[in-house]
Amino acid sequence: MPQIPEKIHELTVGQLSARSGAAVSALHFYESKGLITSRRTSGNQRRYARDTLRRVAFVRAAQRVGIPLATIREALAQLPEERTPTREDWTRLSEAWRSELDERIKQLNRLRDHLTDCIGCGCLSLDTCVLSNPDDVFGEQRAGSRLMAEGR
Repeated sequence: MPQIPEKIHELTVGQLSARSGAAVSALHFYESKGLITSRRTSGNQRRYARDTLRRVAFVRAAQRVGIPLATIREALAQLPEERTPTREDWTRLSEAWRSELDERIKQLNRLRDHLTDCIGCGCLSLDTCVLSNPDDVFGEQRAGSRLMAEGR
């Protein structure tokens, strides 16, 4: 992995890509979504602060566990602009997602445990399906199919 000399305080998009493992197009996308920022040189080239490496690593890790980009952007907005975020900053942000990830793990475990039954059944019943309607929570609310209409 290419090393960045300590005296260099800003990175080109190519350097950021090489160090972070993110494609240049991904970095441009992250910037367009407000996840990272750059400044422009007099020649209109992007320059990123060194702490952008940690922000990109945070974005990529959060994406891998399924955190939506809007949620990631909200979290990154809480980080200090005047200094490189500390381990405590990152811990505070990631702790906020623990319950969401625990719920996702629970759903994935349920999917894993009942996938064969569901595929074998083929009923696609919202009334009795343990995947689409666990514990018949929709049946208790009112009659009819609302799963798709209301969105999860």
